[in-house]
Amino acid sequence: MPKKVKPAGDGKEEGPVPCKQVKVEAAGGPSPLNLDSPSGLFESLISPIKTETFFKEFWEQKPLLIQRDDPVLATYYRSLFRLSDLKSLCSRGMYYGRDVNVCRCVNGKKKILNKDGKVHFLQLRKDFDQKRATIQFHQPQRFKDELWRIQEKLECYFGSLVGSNVYITPAGSQGLPPHYDDVEVRGEETARLREDELLPARVFILQLEGEKHWRLYHPTVPLAREYSLEAEDRIGRPAHEFTLKPGDLLYFPRGTIHQADTPSGLAHSTHVTISTYQSSSWGDFLLDTISGLVFDTAKADVELRAGIPRQLLLQVETTAVATRKLSGFLRMLADRLEGTKELLSADMKKDFAMNRLPPYYLGDGVELSTPGGQLPGLDSTVRLQFRDHVVLTVGPDQDPSDETREKMVYIYHSLKNRRETHMMGNEETESHGLRFPLSHIDALKQIWNSSAISVKDLKLTTDEEKQSLVTSWPYVLTEVHRRKNSKLLNVPEGDKNHTS
Repeated sequence: MPKKVKPAGDGKEEGPVPCKQVKVEAAGGPSPLNLDSPSGLFESLISPIKTETFFKEFWEQKPLLIQRDDPVLATYYRSLFRLSDLKSLCSRGMYYGRDVNVCRCVNGKKKILNKDGKVHFLQLRKDFDQKRATIQFHQPQRFKDELWRIQEKLECYFGSLVGSNVYITPAGSQGLPPHYDDVEVRGEETARLREDELLPARVFILQLEGEKHWRLYHPTVPLAREYSLEAEDRIGRPAHEFTLKPGDLLYFPRGTIHQADTPSGLAHSTHVTISTYQSSSWGDFLLDTISGLVFDTAKADVELRAGIPRQLLLQVETTAVATRKLSGFLRMLADRLEGTKELLSADMKKDFAMNRLPPYYLGDGVELSTPGGQLPGLDSTVRLQFRDHVVLTVGPDQDPSDETREKMVYIYHSLKNRRETHMMGNEETESHGLRFPLSHIDALKQIWNSSAISVKDLKLTTDEEKQSLVTSWPYVLTEVHRRKNSKLLNVPEGDKNHTS
């Protein structure tokens, strides 16, 4: 059983707390998050817990509560999102369902109080004050620069999409009943999906304003893959119970049943839920890799190209013959997979690159997408920049005019992604990047695996191929250093024949 601890303040004992609780006393100087690097950010986010300890003892295993008595960090957390921010955001054109949900827990059930169409701040504030409704704001990183900065680095750290939602709840009220995995996929998709279709994630709760009383329960389904409401008479007593204050952080793995309310007699509560690892399980990775593996194996094995038995699709049950055949094919694929170092993931990498945040920048970001500088030559040394925003994969040629469907190397990047559509399921999202013949794979891996490499040393047959490879990259992907004048140059976007 978890220990009971004395909180800072009135000295009264609280109820059960998570399996690990850390209290941090205020430091003498400021304690902002370390935004110099992705790893530095995550280390400071969960400080004083060490990263190695977190992934060994807590990640996907049990909750972690970090309570801080740090006024500087509390002030910083408050700056991430406030109730007062809603007025200016509503003036920019927010819509119910897509950007904002209004809800309240009534008799153990979630009651949606959304209006139709555009959100008006006065109506929103009226529902908040009079109906004691919770305001849920989807993906605030689209508008709040500091959340963009944090989540962009966390996407680099995890190698997975990182979304967020803000929950603002008045005193003496509760927005959601006990549930697990209530993490929205993407704004527009949320409006179309039923609650039981929402995808699970690992979540970090940052308390921004006021206080929030939390109750966590043991999972009924470990690492659950779907959303579920749970009746209180089924889940029993809370395993952990505590109150978050500004500057505090809570982590819990998917499947953790939870509910939270704002205590009576206090100000409203604001917290942000930062979620990651949606659809990033081994099962998802297997589904992503198996199609490419079958494609490659079928080219080499005639059995996989042979037709299925006549009328197999008309059967109401899978036949014993089909089951034996499929089992044999799976063993064949497993044998082929053992020991291979080929790039396997394709769609997951592309989806990540297409839908993630662009690099955080100040100003208008023109420098990320405007070509400039000189073309590199054979005497140049090149290196990859924005490495965390670029993925490399191999897949069938996507050119519909190519009937042979030869394999190609694809490079996707997020440098031209639009922050405004992040995690919103926008159907107009497009991929940005390049494609190369499969013969270029070793040279591309050289660029990937080197801090800098001479163009002459690239593993390509001719100097022309080497020159073409480095000049076809947008300058945002590589930097060039010419030995003769030691001047850093930007590589402009080159041969459009390589752009997908």
